[in-house]
Amino acid sequence: MERYKENKIKVYNSLSKKKENFTPITEGYVGMYVCGPTVYSNAHLGNVRTFMFFDIVYRYLLHLGYKVRYVRNITDAGHLENDADEGEDRIAKKARIEKIEPMEVVQRYTVDFHNVLKNYNFLPPSIEPTATGHIVEQIEMIKEIIEKGLAYEVNGSVYFDVLEYNKNEHYGILSGRKVEDLIHNTRTLDGQSDKKNPQDFALWKKADERHIMRWPSPWSDGFPGWHLECSVMSTKYLGEQFDIHGGGMDLKFPHHECEIAQSKTCSGKTPVNYWMHTNMLLLNSQKMAKSTGNFILPNEILSGENDILPKAFAASVVRFFNLQANYRSILDFSGEALEASEKGHTKLMEAVNFLDKIAAGKISTFNVQEWENSCYDAMNDDFNTPILIANLFEAVKVINHIKEQNASLTAPDLFAFKKALNGFVFDILGLTNENSKDSSEKINGVVELLIKLRKEARENKDWALSDQIRDELIVLGIQLKDGKEGTTFSVN
Repeated sequence: MERYKENKIKVYNSLSKKKENFTPITEGYVGMYVCGPTVYSNAHLGNVRTFMFFDIVYRYLLHLGYKVRYVRNITDAGHLENDADEGEDRIAKKARIEKIEPMEVVQRYTVDFHNVLKNYNFLPPSIEPTATGHIVEQIEMIKEIIEKGLAYEVNGSVYFDVLEYNKNEHYGILSGRKVEDLIHNTRTLDGQSDKKNPQDFALWKKADERHIMRWPSPWSDGFPGWHLECSVMSTKYLGEQFDIHGGGMDLKFPHHECEIAQSKTCSGKTPVNYWMHTNMLLLNSQKMAKSTGNFILPNEILSGENDILPKAFAASVVRFFNLQANYRSILDFSGEALEASEKGHTKLMEAVNFLDKIAAGKISTFNVQEWENSCYDAMNDDFNTPILIANLFEAVKVINHIKEQNASLTAPDLFAFKKALNGFVFDILGLTNENSKDSSEKINGVVELLIKLRKEARENKDWALSDQIRDELIVLGIQLKDGKEGTTFSVN
């Protein structure tokens, strides 16, 4: 269903620093690239907030009927310890410390990343390319940048010439920074860098003797710079120009700035129409940092095995908490905030569950279409999930009024209300009904117990008890089926 024709989205574009009407390059199709994790440690909760928001964007675009190619990369090589292109590759350093192969590090933390996203009910992207899987393409892009006179090789390493690029283009167009200010604020360390200018960034780094992760190139055995992979993979899978590029606000500079410079050098085109950035996540009003101990892993929230939160919380509650704040605002994560979100989440799910028990009335005392339009208006306004959630609680009030027999809906309106509410709660926001899930698990357990008791009755030739268990389950809508592999059941 092509709902996008009636729902015109406005997107806050980090490039223009204002909301703009969203118009895809090709009608009905959206290309979206989001910077994925560097897999040298466990998935970070702040990163999960970013990926969660773009999961909402992806879900909503699909809901509107767009065909979406969503690309989210895995950085498994080339991410140095700091933005000055110094230090070790983060993955290689982790491998050296733990005395394992770099690809063991990559595998361990890629699996962890996928498990976290699965636990938090993320849709998988269309394509999840890796940096190591695109070394050849990265080398070819470096060659092209060198040919265009905007990169140079020194001692086996290749650097992008920012000052030369800035003669005709604007390095800093996304972040608002000026090269002149960058020069003024940079401390020169004589003899410690091969760069012409401190602002230049690495496209290829020569590997020293200890560096395990290395590939042959025309310049040296080495590895690509961190910024290069995203330009290569976004271009390969989405084209020289695509619709949306997302990531955390911390990636605006230098990572996304460098992406723009690399891509524009090669294609001569502005690579991305809409840049979108999420803001940071605090923990108890302080910046998350492993060095200070002020951090928590996403799966520790679910298990309750941490010293920060009062108890374990369901993944859907954490998701609900995140979506109550605008993605461009700072969000403070705490036990108190999660407990408040848990209460709200419970109220919402209780209302959704009760909606299935409501009988249609003769008249409608609530304008379902108007309410549904307000929900779409919220999402169309830069994916404003806090306003959408406020509208969902308007629906909760209506359901409670119906429960108290102070309101009613006709059969067509009741059907439309159920469909819309479930669509926004489950399909778009990606919440899950934990209470319903718990109840199903308990029912399954009880039925399995009764099947076991029935099996024992049959073995004891107590046919009356066996038949009684079977017949009473049928009355409850549970059908038993005996087969060679044992007894199974289905719920009608």
